[in-house]
Amino acid sequence: MHYQNTITNKIYSMAEVSSLPLRDEIEEKYKWDLSDIYKSDDDWENEFKWVEDKLPEYEKLKGTLSESPEKLLACFRFDDQIGMKLGKLYLYAMLAKDSDMRITKYQAMEERIKSLYSKVAAAASFIKPELLQIPDEKLKSYVEASEDLKVYRHFIDDLLRTKAHTLSKNEEEILALASEITQTPYNAFSMFTNADIKFPVIKDESGKEIEISHARYYAAMYSKDRDFRERAFKNYYAPFVKYANTLSTLFNGGLKTNIFNAVARKYNNALEAALDKFNIPVSVYNNLINTANENLKPLHRWASLKKELLGLKDFHPYDTYVTVFNNVTEKKYTYDEAVKIVYESLKPLGEEYLHVLNTAFTNRWIDVYETQAKRSGAYSSGTTYGVHPYILLNWADLLNDVFTLSHELGHNMHSHFTGESQPYPYANYSIFLAEVASTFNESLLLDYFITNASSKEDKLYFIEKYLNNITTTFYRQVMFAEFEALVYSKTESGIALTVDSLCELYGSLYQKYWGKEMIIDDEERYTWARVPHFYYNFYVYQYATGFAASEVLSKKVKTEGKPAVEKYLNFLKAGSSDYPLNILRNAGVDMNSPEPVLSTTQKMNELLNEMESLI
Repeated sequence: MHYQNTITNKIYSMAEVSSLPLRDEIEEKYKWDLSDIYKSDDDWENEFKWVEDKLPEYEKLKGTLSESPEKLLACFRFDDQIGMKLGKLYLYAMLAKDSDMRITKYQAMEERIKSLYSKVAAAASFIKPELLQIPDEKLKSYVEASEDLKVYRHFIDDLLRTKAHTLSKNEEEILALASEITQTPYNAFSMFTNADIKFPVIKDESGKEIEISHARYYAAMYSKDRDFRERAFKNYYAPFVKYANTLSTLFNGGLKTNIFNAVARKYNNALEAALDKFNIPVSVYNNLINTANENLKPLHRWASLKKELLGLKDFHPYDTYVTVFNNVTEKKYTYDEAVKIVYESLKPLGEEYLHVLNTAFTNRWIDVYETQAKRSGAYSSGTTYGVHPYILLNWADLLNDVFTLSHELGHNMHSHFTGESQPYPYANYSIFLAEVASTFNESLLLDYFITNASSKEDKLYFIEKYLNNITTTFYRQVMFAEFEALVYSKTESGIALTVDSLCELYGSLYQKYWGKEMIIDDEERYTWARVPHFYYNFYVYQYATGFAASEVLSKKVKTEGKPAVEKYLNFLKAGSSDYPLNILRNAGVDMNSPEPVLSTTQKMNELLNEMESLI
């Protein structure tokens, strides 16, 4: 997915810096090669100046789009040319800055390109409103009259599709002016939960006093020390319980903001408005929730088995992440070893895919090791037209690094094939499709590890990891999606959402998804108060649909071979040349049907069967 949630800015203390290598100490083959974008900083500056100098050209295009097909094409081509150059300029500045965040030159270059983006957006803002003022039939006749304009047919069709929800120029300006204000609920939530909240100090497994934080909480949930897990759980939630009234006000503010925008744009409800951006019908959302609800038994089965294997009398939310196995020592993986493993796991995708994969490994598309002041986390840069995508890693020899490499390569291959196959207007892909390729790769990698495990213990460990992936990336996200649908529906019906009603609603859903084995601590009912994704306007369901789609596609590749591989490659090459549902349907997945969800729940049952046979 383009940028992943693991990206965070990092502040380096002197102790951290002294323990990390300098960038110059890393072999060239492990560092990305930015000369594929620009040979030098001077080339970047020359391109930047070219775009600045061309900006006045937009003014000359204003009012001409309806005059002739030739004038319309000239505008499209000019705007595309500017867009291509902006993409390269931003990519170079971002990657240079992320290589060493202490270099102020590259910090400034990134800020300059962001500013240039804003200037271009302002200069080009007339295009869509002017297109919408042209009578539909006239606009379509222009497209039919010009072979070159036919490239833009889907873009124009999509623009006309949303015409009913595009307001007058004055109304659009008012909504644009209000946009900064309507971001207040999320901005306040983010600042409050990341900067202002003070978490308690507790004792860790060794008796050392530590202050709880977001990262320490998540790490604690994997601890084998159950008393520590419980302490961390209860104390982490304490501030969210304490400030529940403030958080519920912000939460309701977020809901009402999105409802306001939906009503203003003449949608029936906020869900319809959110999904319409990519032409996703509400039936896809409802199908996901309904089919998952009819197939909760695998998750209930996993809860029961996990409780038994952990030897617990009571099963609580803070028991859901910890491994059930005591005798597995996590193996270390060098980057070069991981490259071979990932390559082997992706062999089912055939020579065309493997050739590009090998190019990524050998032609320095990947920046591997942590160095002084390098940006932390991991990401794939996404599609930049005319340039291959890049990957940032911070390798630590962990199994998680192997999966991160495979995940980001999924995004990278998607971006590469899209950029190579599509014209500029469609050389990208929607967020609805973004997580399919990455989770597809992880699925093949997990199957590879399970199949090639050298011992029963290793096989069980990888099966458990797969089960946890389904639990967190599928079932948990569907539960979040159902919660979102319910709170929006209640708000739109005029029902006030208080702290008590939000806790009751979330708690009942949590109980339903995990089943009778789960004892829900009161703290868990306040999860609505801490999840930032609930401010993202019906975003989380796409994690679940992406995961479910990748399960169908990976299964087809493994069982059907070449025909399924060709369809999958066509999916990677499609970009945004069609609507997401059509692109997936052509690959062999119908997200309006129960099949993707059933494929995921059946996979969980198969894994549980295999685990039980090995125990």
